[in-house]
Amino acid sequence: MATAQINLLPKQTEAWNAWESKDVTELGYGGAAGGGKTRLGWYLVIATAEMYPHSRVAVGRKELKNFKATTLLELWEIFKEMSYVDGKDYSYSDQKSVLTFANGSEVVLKDTAYSPQDPNYTALGGLPLTWAWLDESNETPEKAKDILKTRVGRKNYLKDGICVSNVKEGDDYEEIKPFWLETFNPNKGHVHRDYYKPWKEGKMPSYRAFIRALPGDNPHLSDAYITGLERSDKVTRERLLKGNFEFDDDPQKVMFYESILDLTTNTLIKNDDTKIMVADIARFGGDKIVFGLFNGLNLYGLYVYTYQGIDETIAKMKSVIIEQGIGYMNVLADEDGIGGGVVDGLRGIKGFTGNATPLPIWDFVKNRLTPANYRNFRSQCYFKLGETVNSRNMSINITKFVTNIEGYTVEKALSDIVEELDAIKSTDNSIDTKLAIIPKSEIKEQLGRSPDFADVLMMRMFYELKDVPIDHTEELREEVAPYNPAI
Repeated sequence: MATAQINLLPKQTEAWNAWESKDVTELGYGGAAGGGKTRLGWYLVIATAEMYPHSRVAVGRKELKNFKATTLLELWEIFKEMSYVDGKDYSYSDQKSVLTFANGSEVVLKDTAYSPQDPNYTALGGLPLTWAWLDESNETPEKAKDILKTRVGRKNYLKDGICVSNVKEGDDYEEIKPFWLETFNPNKGHVHRDYYKPWKEGKMPSYRAFIRALPGDNPHLSDAYITGLERSDKVTRERLLKGNFEFDDDPQKVMFYESILDLTTNTLIKNDDTKIMVADIARFGGDKIVFGLFNGLNLYGLYVYTYQGIDETIAKMKSVIIEQGIGYMNVLADEDGIGGGVVDGLRGIKGFTGNATPLPIWDFVKNRLTPANYRNFRSQCYFKLGETVNSRNMSINITKFVTNIEGYTVEKALSDIVEELDAIKSTDNSIDTKLAIIPKSEIKEQLGRSPDFADVLMMRMFYELKDVPIDHTEELREEVAPYNPAI
């Protein structure tokens, strides 16, 4: 086995100490460019592989092609520095994306991108792992992260000098601490919620740690590299130079992040107290069924369920309607997919169809109704939601929370709402000039789940858009080309 002295940066040393500690099993490292994220990851991979023969480490990234063109090249440089010889100290199969050490330890490279052919990430769930490293984890969908994490600790018994997955009573063995490493740049998704926010608020659980490494923490960076970051655009400077997790300057975002955060503290001065229930009905087993209860524009109740049959969903909706005293005309359910069965089973409630033609709007100049410039009704409602949230005319104050999902809390639901609303973006409308929201498939890819809560808030706008005379509405709907999902 080749050996060499490695020189760690101060922040990398902190991370190494966390890896060696008994308590920390999850570590987030980074927060900007040039902080030594890649080197730290590879040093820990090599150390684990050499210390524990036949151990298995998974290294994941959203796009494996980019990983091999960047992060993997850094490993070959480290191997040269440490005098590792290909074919003697290690071997690598690019076809299998597996690095094998001379002592039998394996490093498996995994693509964590969302695939419609594998929405449940079954490709990540088959390996027993000693530990795992998620590179650029801010890019990986949360569901992929969660699936990969479930495999950690499945090969953590050291028996007769090698790592094994199982032991039996009477065996002489040592248990190896499972470890989970995420390296990342600033992002307002799961890395913000899991690491940055609890670190900033002093609420980090004892098993988790976050080490913020900025370019200034790395004395080996060239002045030219730092100058390049300083001269870059504002977004790049804030994220990759300053490590600002809160900054966002995406012109396609429909809602300001600060406005989203204010939802839980807004005080509505003029708020209609009419009770409204909005139900997002799951179309797939992985989606949630969500009932949202509103007092005017204040969301006060959430019912969150795993996938269930139509009859059970209808029964639960009836129970909530009676308990809360909500009129059927003020109950709205997603009519797409199996939601249509719920609308049919609760005659009198309203159905929401996102692909419908948008409602016409009143043209005060021409003094008549005119077609609205939105791709579809879903887009119209999301833009209306953006206007409502940004003007602080909506609030969230949950006093009623019901779920059948084990371990799911109202705090997690509120966090999911923030992430989902922040993921809502407009599309480039330069082709047909119509305003549109990115497809749900893109949002689902980013989040690793369906934006069920965001959809509930979006559908609530159904009642905010002004009603128009039926005869005019139908005439206008005929004038506007029907929505084509393929566009």
